[in-house]
Amino acid sequence: MRLSACIEWLFADEAADVADRIRLARKHGVEAVEFWKWTNKDIGSIERALKETGMPLASFVAEPMIPLTDIANKPAFLEGLKASVEVARRLGARTLIAQAGNDLDGRSRQEQRDALTETLAAAGEVLAGSGVRLGVEPLNTLIDHVGYFLPSTREGLDIARATGREEIGIIYDVYHSAVMGEDTADVIGSDIDGVLHIHIADHPGRNEPGSGGIDLKQRVDWLFASGYEGAVGLEYRPLKPSAETIAATRRLLG
Repeated sequence: MRLSACIEWLFADEAADVADRIRLARKHGVEAVEFWKWTNKDIGSIERALKETGMPLASFVAEPMIPLTDIANKPAFLEGLKASVEVARRLGARTLIAQAGNDLDGRSRQEQRDALTETLAAAGEVLAGSGVRLGVEPLNTLIDHVGYFLPSTREGLDIARATGREEIGIIYDVYHSAVMGEDTADVIGSDIDGVLHIHIADHPGRNEPGSGGIDLKQRVDWLFASGYEGAVGLEYRPLKPSAETIAATRRLLG
């Protein structure tokens, strides 16, 4: 099982510099890394660290982070996506992450869903032939993202399928899904091909696996048994030293 350390949180206490966090991740046996925004980082420094360590970059966020539920934002998102794809290809990342944005006042849910679907379909056209795919990420609305448009994994998969584009799927975050009371097998079903990347954290607290009560091993085992072949993104706030939590997570997941 390949683990991907989200270096926004992991190794953040040990190193202020993002490139140094990549080096620490490699030192402690992690198979890949990922981060959020790229526009606030020194891409040259990251590129050098990735090449130096041979560390794959699993994913990062496609910018700009603007509500895709508003069709007026489609041109700006697509233009930004082109730049994000260039960076992804430069750094070797094959998955970009998109967020739907918050529910918009005065707009029906269907209108917003149509806008999101149309923008993602157009994004698929931008991505065609690049080797890079885009996953929209359902997020919980009970704790971390109150007001977010897309808390449902099932709806996320349905929207991705409705685009008709093989370049579009979802990012499945087990933490967000569990907070929303979802059962992994029920909400994903036979649509595992639509899951481009996964994230894990425990609940409550969004801390390292084993710190809370989510049945992470059972859920992750089901994902792999159903055909998921990617890395497991470690997107949690570590309560203990990062290397210690990664080693414990590896033991927990088996």
